[in-house]
Amino acid sequence: MEEPLTDKQREVVSVLEVVRIEEHVGLRVRPWTGRPTADRRVMARAFVAKAVYNDPTTVALLERLRTERNLCRICGWDHPGEVASEATFSRAFAEFAASGLGDRVHKALVKTQLQEREVLVGHIARDSTAIKARERAAKKPPKPPRRRKRGRPKKGEVVEGRPPSRLPRQLTQRALEALAELPRVCDWGGKKDGRGKVQWWRGYKLHLDVCDAGLPLNAQTTSASLHDSQIAIPMARQTAERVTALYELMDSAYAAPEIEQVCRELNHVPIIDRHPSRKQSGDTFDPPTARRYEERTVVERAYSRLKDDFGARFVRVRGHPKVHLHLMLGVITLFADQLLKLAAS
Repeated sequence: MEEPLTDKQREVVSVLEVVRIEEHVGLRVRPWTGRPTADRRVMARAFVAKAVYNDPTTVALLERLRTERNLCRICGWDHPGEVASEATFSRAFAEFAASGLGDRVHKALVKTQLQEREVLVGHIARDSTAIKARERAAKKPPKPPRRRKRGRPKKGEVVEGRPPSRLPRQLTQRALEALAELPRVCDWGGKKDGRGKVQWWRGYKLHLDVCDAGLPLNAQTTSASLHDSQIAIPMARQTAERVTALYELMDSAYAAPEIEQVCRELNHVPIIDRHPSRKQSGDTFDPPTARRYEERTVVERAYSRLKDDFGARFVRVRGHPKVHLHLMLGVITLFADQLLKLAAS
């Protein structure tokens, strides 16, 4: 006798119908000899179900698949005995991470749901959050030796100018070129909380661009030590290729003239809070701008849902490609879930 679907299983079905992750997984050629290769499309659907259920480990997902026959069939297996082993799931996850599966699925979602429908986005809220990892922090590279002694140069000595810093250099770079220069290893990062105290963590940073409807438009994972301003320009250009927006909302960490310049070049209105040390008396937003700036909380709610509901708090893999895929599975699940809520409202 067939068991009725639970509410969570119905949610998995709805999310999988929106995400359609199996369409982005290529078929593997069956070997002439030996055991047949496990179907990677079914396993990709199972990883999305893991994000929906907010399971902390793959072992927890396997136990669920072997006890919930309906979930097993939703993912693509006829009965629990066909579910692959933990080692096979681990190999498949490494393959998905190396191929950039999460980014491809997310980009396709934004394209089909927003870009092709020519949806006009009012506000893009940009911020980052700490991602704690269970791996050793990478050693910092040694500082280069000084080129010359301090002080006034000697007569006739030619002094080479300093190379441009990252933000001025990004003004002439393409988005992918600028993103390729950013550090992505595990290291230590710090951020001030609401009480002004610095909270330290070892791991990574997740950067999101979220529209005013709560849909994540762009997601990048970098080292924890990277300052938020260093990724704003390439993210802004990449997001502008995906959707048409009017305003970009950022906190004081993004207060830089180069970032404002790029936003205006993209025909966006930047609304960036000033750093407290640079604020002058009367340097506040006018009432309409202040109301628009309050929309920036949509990205904070997105981070809260990612960590509480879609697995971003449980990072059990190591290395940037795997960590990024784990986070992207949560991002695409959040996108689908939020889209379904908007359609139902």
